Amino acid sequence: MPSLRKIVVRDFRNIAFQELSFSPNVNCISGNNGEGKTNLLDAIHYLSMTKSAFPAPDRSNFRYGTAGFAIGGTYLMENGLESRFSIKVAEGEKKLSRDDKPYTRLSDHMGVLPVVMVSPGDGALVSEAGEERRRLANVVLAQMDREYLSALQAYNRLLVQRNKVLKELWPDASLLEALDSRMEAYAATLFEGRRKWAADLQPVVADYYRLISGGREEVAIAYKSELADAPLTQLFAAHRERDCVLHYTSSGPQRDDFLFTMDGHPIRRAGSQGQQKSFLVALKFAQYEIMKRSYGFAPILLLDDVFDKLDLGRISNLIGMVSGADFGQIFITDTDRKRLSAIVDSLTEDRAYFNAEGGAFTKL
Repeated sequence: MPSLRKIVVRDFRNIAFQELSFSPNVNCISGNNGEGKTNLLDAIHYLSMTKSAFPAPDRSNFRYGTAGFAIGGTYLMENGLESRFSIKVAEGEKKLSRDDKPYTRLSDHMGVLPVVMVSPGDGALVSEAGEERRRLANVVLAQMDREYLSALQAYNRLLVQRNKVLKELWPDASLLEALDSRMEAYAATLFEGRRKWAADLQPVVADYYRLISGGREEVAIAYKSELADAPLTQLFAAHRERDCVLHYTSSGPQRDDFLFTMDGHPIRRAGSQGQQKSFLVALKFAQYEIMKRSYGFAPILLLDDVFDKLDLGRISNLIGMVSGADFGQIFITDTDRKRLSAIVDSLTEDRAYFNAEGGAFTKL
């Protein structure tokens, strides 16, 4: 499994320059809020996904007063050899390389360094619209399935073209039909990938939630898509007049959603803050488990303030779950150093501690 041995970060958010070496097992970063703990984890995420774990443009990650950032990482790969990855981002330009050889396409890097991040921002998966849940599905499936990634990119390109035609005063019907026909196969690939992912995810999320919560509630996930009722060309034909009035495509996989429920009710209404946090942790750990099955090795796991809003009983269950599973390299942040030490020291002797202060990190 890929393991991050060393990282070099320059001008990324509040990190001016930092070079750190990590444990191949558990790495703990403590410090007050706003000191840069999350920024370090997101730098690791960038090396895996070529983008932030948070929905924001690249330029929002430039350190104040700079025009870009650079992140480099040395990994021990699953074949036992080391590889160096680097990503440099400036206004309008993003360059990625492996062992000093530039990638022709950023998409070729997807899945090379699999990663799962759990963060307070995951709350949007429960509280916000379906776009956040589709984004999660796309992030996971794009890492595991190159056919899915290719279909997603092709569908989105054609969707942009279709919406451009719909904005015309008199949309060309024959051009719309041609686009619809081309988009149908890609939409079917997206639908099947998401359907299978939701089906695989459901029992694993339920199991993890029971471990965290002590089995007090039952949670479920359901995939909702118009493509379950008709193929894409039929949907587009049925909604053609409406789309011409709205000037955009109102049906298709870009409107899919995943329904999260607790005891049969929407979790965003039925669940307390602690229950929602427990569900989100269970969801991400289930994502981790499914990716591990797919790859045959464990992804890197980034746990950002994962203990926040969880009571001591749930924390104890979560830690027991981590210690009892075949986990790979883990990065954990917490504001409470003593709590973090008490938890991690009971799990493993192979760990490293870091303190974050003002964007600088000290190995303890």
